[in-house]
Amino acid sequence: MRAVIFDAIGATPEVRDVPEPEPPAGGVVVRVHATGLCRSDWHAWVGHDDITLPHVPGHELAGVVAAVGDGVQQWAVGDRVTVPFVEGCGRCEWCLSGAAQVCPAQEQPGFTHWGSFAEHVALHAADTNLVAVPDEVSFEAAAALGCRFATAWRALTGRAAVQRGEWVTVIGAGGLGLSAVMIAKALGADVVAVDRNESSLAKATLLGADVTLVADGADGPDGTDVAAAVHAVTAGGSHVAVDAVGSEQTCAQAIWSLRRRGRHVQVGLLPPVGGHPRVPMSRVIAWELDLLGSHGMAAVDYPAMMALIASGELQPQALVERVVGLQEAARLLPTMDTWTASGMTMISPRMP
Repeated sequence: MRAVIFDAIGATPEVRDVPEPEPPAGGVVVRVHATGLCRSDWHAWVGHDDITLPHVPGHELAGVVAAVGDGVQQWAVGDRVTVPFVEGCGRCEWCLSGAAQVCPAQEQPGFTHWGSFAEHVALHAADTNLVAVPDEVSFEAAAALGCRFATAWRALTGRAAVQRGEWVTVIGAGGLGLSAVMIAKALGADVVAVDRNESSLAKATLLGADVTLVADGADGPDGTDVAAAVHAVTAGGSHVAVDAVGSEQTCAQAIWSLRRRGRHVQVGLLPPVGGHPRVPMSRVIAWELDLLGSHGMAAVDYPAMMALIASGELQPQALVERVVGLQEAARLLPTMDTWTASGMTMISPRMP
């Protein structure tokens, strides 16, 4: 099969012919129809994650079951499916309680094993992790759910428990942040979107953001300049803040933007490249802020979200900015730290 592959950390990705995967015991092989190009893939390429080389990235995907391994009971060849980026083992106490997203024995396509920037991908513990994709939901929309959209959904519903009428500030208007904007509006919240890129903020406005703020880069690591603007427009600060970027500056901006007893959700990855980020804990203590981590979403939590997508109330496909082939994906992957694109880039392995 054709796949995007790199042989060393930071090496130029190439499209090459590689062996097709075999279905693992309890797992399946999926023919990939759509897969997302996500900043998390860049983190793996640059060396922020432990991966085995050579490596095929890609963790947001949707497609059709092409082969079924021993022991799979719920899935058959031809089923339309997607999968969370965290594949729980299906046996531990966390998986059995419905929290597969924190499974200590988890697998992750594109990280712990070869991913979905390919014509086929192997997926583990299918009966625990696969999610059926209704015919009325496109493969591009379903692929968007595996990381960014589903992560935003759970961050706002399962972690922050956003209520109608609350203010939600979203720092970063990329694929994850725009997902959070759309979902927060669907939940009845008022939304402030913050980004350096005015075209991304324009997209946030189209998705329903009530206020947009340009972060011009002058705001220091303490994040107080952006926060002051948020406090002004929300009459005292947001009830919920989401860092959808993942940096010391954006984490601080989100925390400082909260009102007393607000809830911060950290979704953007914070790799300790130059040491762990400094967090304004004095404010956390004095204002009794809640700091919440959010790491994807288990398959058992998909039905409510998928029903809203099938009904048209949520439209992740509106976040797709472009669809590219494998060759273009290989070219784009190393550039993701400098992107100014708004929305999501999807890959179709069937394209050149």
